[in-house]
Amino acid sequence: MKGIFACVVAVVGLIAATATPSGYRLASQVPLPGAGGWDYLTVDASARRVYISHATQVEVLDADTQKSVGTILYTQGVHGIALAPGLGRGFISAGKSDFVVVFDLKTLKAISTVKAGKKPDAIVFDPATNLVFAMNGGSNSTTAINAADGSVAGTIDLGGGPEFSVADGAGKVWVNLEDKSELVQIDSKSLKVANRWPVAPCASPSSMAFDATNRRIFIGCRNHLMAVANADTGRIVASYPIGDHVDASAFDPETKLVFNSLGEGSIAIFQQDSADSYTALGSISTAQGSKTMALDAKTHRLYVPSLQAGQFAVLIFDREEK
Repeated sequence: MKGIFACVVAVVGLIAATATPSGYRLASQVPLPGAGGWDYLTVDASARRVYISHATQVEVLDADTQKSVGTILYTQGVHGIALAPGLGRGFISAGKSDFVVVFDLKTLKAISTVKAGKKPDAIVFDPATNLVFAMNGGSNSTTAINAADGSVAGTIDLGGGPEFSVADGAGKVWVNLEDKSELVQIDSKSLKVANRWPVAPCASPSSMAFDATNRRIFIGCRNHLMAVANADTGRIVASYPIGDHVDASAFDPETKLVFNSLGEGSIAIFQQDSADSYTALGSISTAQGSKTMALDAKTHRLYVPSLQAGQFAVLIFDREEK
């Protein structure tokens, strides 16, 4: 055990010594229990909680103290976590069980399960309709769930394999189809596909983030690109090179920074100069395989899951004030 922690400390010291023009440095890491992989993370900036998917459970941290506040169990093949704060409920896609787990945001206890399609993966809450959309990677569809009572409002055929999704809170939901290299816009009120756009030169789109002010969508592409799309027309207005195996993107509306986490062990960072123009700020080192992350919009902190020498942990990166 001492050898494991010595290795972890050495890795942390190496990462912390590396700075980028963005000002991000590794501040700390939080060891977490259990074994197995991970997928999406979700930060509730208002309630100050961080939700971390981990194999068959979701670990929940206090965003300010970094202490554990609980574990949500029995989420077999967990992928994503969506939150409906006004309703006091959260939703977890359990990909190996083909259902969505509904839980109480205060107690972290499961309330019910909702049958979805095959292999639900990404999941997003739309406050305009109080619907949760679970993207079914194994059945090329999305299941719309009433957040208030857990009933199924409908199923939408997407015509391809959904990978990630974002919502604008005004009745539009976007999902990227990785196998079709398309961006699909859903009308959450009519439960119909409103638009379908190609995303070339992006291929195999994986991650997404949304800029509500400029109506731009940042798409992480597996062909080593970040594409910037006009959310209303679908037009790709810019694209920039990034590294390998992107799986999560984030946008900070205050600092105007765009993040893309890469499985090769880094986060590519861009500065938004205008809606259609961006400057690469280099990258910060994370860990091999750390392909997902989440941004705390209040503190600008980044959370990145990591497995080092058999120890599962979350790396926490802070931005120094300039």
